Amino acid sequence: MIRSVSAVMMGAALSVAAGGVASAQVVPQPGPVQLHAMASTPALNLSAHGEVRVAPDMATINFGVVTEAATAAEAMRANAARMTEVAQALRRAGIAERDIQTSGLNLSPQYDYVENQSPRLRGYQASNRVTVRILDLDRVGTTADAVMSAGVNQIDGISFGLVDPKTAEDRARVEAVRALQSKAALYSQALGVQLGAVRSLTEGGGYSPPPPMPIYAMRVQAASADASTPVAAGELAVRIDITGVYDIGG
Repeated sequence: MIRSVSAVMMGAALSVAAGGVASAQVVPQPGPVQLHAMASTPALNLSAHGEVRVAPDMATINFGVVTEAATAAEAMRANAARMTEVAQALRRAGIAERDIQTSGLNLSPQYDYVENQSPRLRGYQASNRVTVRILDLDRVGTTADAVMSAGVNQIDGISFGLVDPKTAEDRARVEAVRALQSKAALYSQALGVQLGAVRSLTEGGGYSPPPPMPIYAMRVQAASADASTPVAAGELAVRIDITGVYDIGG
C-alpha cells in the first residue's frame, strides 16, 4: 500500500514536470516584419547666377621704398627719411591719414656670392611697404606720380573696388533669382509637370576685390605741372551664384 502511494506521487511529479515542458513549448512565433518604403517627392535641382557691372568708386595703390646701406642702422635711417617725404607728398595730394596703412617693414642682410668662396656681406636692405586707399578716382594718377617723385621705387599696382558693395550685390541677387525662376519654369514646361514651391535656396559668390593691375610705365618726373599718369578705372563685375530646389508634380 505504501509502495503504491509512492508510485502515485512519483507519477504526479512526472506529470507536473511534463506539463511544465509542454506549456513552455507553446510560445507564439512573431509574424513577418513589414517594411513600408516611402516614395521620394520629385524635385528640380537647378543653378543660376546674376551679374551686374558697376563703376568702381575707390582705388588702392600698393607701393614701397627700398634702401640699402653698409649697416642696418644706416639702411633704416635712409628708409625712414624717404618715407617721411612720401607721407608728406600723400598729404599734399589730399590723402587722409586713415587711408594710409603700413603693410610691411623688413630689414635683411645682403650678400655677394662668388663661386668657391664664402658669401660676403655687402650691406643691409630696408623695405617699407604702404597701402593707400584713394576715394577720389580723379586723383589716382597724380597720387602715383607724387609718391614716385617723393622716393617710392617699387609699385605693385593699382586695384579698383567698391566702398560698399551691398547695393551691387543685391541687384545681382535679384538677377540671379529671376534667372533661376525662368530656368525652373522652362524645365517644368518641357517635362510636362507642374512647378511647385521652392524647397531650398543657397547662395554663393559675391563681391571680391580684383587683384592689382601692374603699372608698366610710371613717370618719375612730369612733363608738365598738370600732366599725370593716365589711369582707366573701367567697370567691375559683381556676381551672385544660387542653387534652388523646386517641388514638381504630375
